[in-house]
Amino acid sequence: MELVDKDEILFYISKETIQYEALEKIGRYLTDEELDVAKEGLEWGLMTDIDSVYNTILFEMLQKE
Repeated sequence: MELVDKDEILFYISKETIQYEALEKIGRYLTDEELDVAKEGLEWGLMTDIDSVYNTILFEMLQKE
């Protein structure tokens, strides 16, 4: 059995990623205040229905057995 790294990050969005997206979409980098808003929006958006995401992932795993 393979050892599992319990601290491994499975999904990561950095400030650099957000700044790249802002530059691509609105033509400038975000201020610190705007980054705070972006962080809150990401947390809300990603956590709003995380149970559905987990259920879908686990359902897919069971289908492959």
